Amino acid sequence: MAKVTIDTSLCTGCGLCEGSCPEMFKITEDNMAHVVSQDPGQCDLSQVAGECPVEAIIVK
Repeated sequence: MAKVTIDTSLCTGCGLCEGSCPEMFKITEDNMAHVVSQDPGQCDLSQVAGECPVEAIIVK
């Protein structure tokens, strides 16, 4: 299984990740994305990471 993290020094809180994969990502009151689950369900992690405009999603 892939391990997903967010580089918070890059994240702008735009919300694309949460919109694409709400079961994994959440924008919280600090206006940053956070990984809330390591189970992507039906999400395509490479696509979600590729859509991040600041490349803050790291998939290993």
